[in-house]
Amino acid sequence: MSPRPARRRVAVVGTGAIVTGGHLPALRAHADRTELVAAVDVDPARLDAFRAEAGGDVAGYTSVGDMLDAVRPDLVVIGTPPSLHREQAVAALKAGAWVLCEKPLCLSLAEYDDIAAAEEASGAYASVVFQHRYGSGAAHARDLITSGELGAPLVAHCQTTWHRDAAYYAVPWRGRWSTEGGGPTMGHGIHQYDLLLHLLGPWAEVRAMASRLVHDTESEDVSTALVRFENGALATVVNSVLSPDEVSRVRVDCADATVELTHLYGHRNTDWTYTPARHVDPARAAAWRTPAADVPSSHTAQLGAVLDAWDAGERPPGSGRDARATLEFAAALYKAAFTGRPVRAGEIGPGDPFHAAMHGGHPDWAPKERA
Repeated sequence: MSPRPARRRVAVVGTGAIVTGGHLPALRAHADRTELVAAVDVDPARLDAFRAEAGGDVAGYTSVGDMLDAVRPDLVVIGTPPSLHREQAVAALKAGAWVLCEKPLCLSLAEYDDIAAAEEASGAYASVVFQHRYGSGAAHARDLITSGELGAPLVAHCQTTWHRDAAYYAVPWRGRWSTEGGGPTMGHGIHQYDLLLHLLGPWAEVRAMASRLVHDTESEDVSTALVRFENGALATVVNSVLSPDEVSRVRVDCADATVELTHLYGHRNTDWTYTPARHVDPARAAAWRTPAADVPSSHTAQLGAVLDAWDAGERPPGSGRDARATLEFAAALYKAAFTGRPVRAGEIGPGDPFHAAMHGGHPDWAPKERA
């Protein structure tokens, strides 16, 4: 029996709510495989509070470069505002560390290319946090759909209808192209449509609309899309921060069954339902029930998947082409909404304005349409 790999030395960059509430519990859950050794934050008071909460011997830094030089961590977890992700991920990769970065991994496909080049040069990997893929319910649904057990996927619906008020957008970096990269298409709905892509595979064509109906932001507060997948399935996608009755939903109608997930910010096995078509034998449908082991979607589940890949010497999930496909979908949605024409997979490359920025060079793309 081969010896268990040594614990990975981990540094966190950013010590705000997402790191304290999501990543710190994940690191504690995997304490047999990870050791938190350093934290970085430009706010010394917040940094000190995080170090006190984390416990142990966690070194504190206000500079990513200083931390990388002094600590040389194995894994860097990034939980800073999106505009900092590319620079911090590239720096960590150049230092030889793997990266687990909050969504979005970066603000554009051009920035993604910089990260991919740093991966290639270093041999390390950068994964984006899309924790909704990693619960046992999602894994079970993907196995059933991709194996063909539910029949051919035909129709799908992906809904992120959340609510954010003016106070939410008072945070300076939110709702701005240069710091957040977009509106709910980039910062909210991206979790659900990433899961949709995970379940259905490559998309082929996107048609879309987007608008600012309420909030005084640069980017949209609602977007909608029609999507054709390579397998022929058609889907609708809605991303909203204008919806008082908040819900997250993914539904896939296959030839032999409908599979549906309804939740808000995370799911368990009980949030998934399977409805067989009338012609399906009940004994066959019984096997579709969610597994007995219930692993919630979480940062803990995704960190475990990254560590498993590391131990196996494999590229981690949520990196490489996997990460790019979701970012490309966001760029395609924006391009389709801004230009009013369909966008096909693979058409946004260097030289295309939507490769350089999600607004395609037109940050003042639309007036606020309703007071």
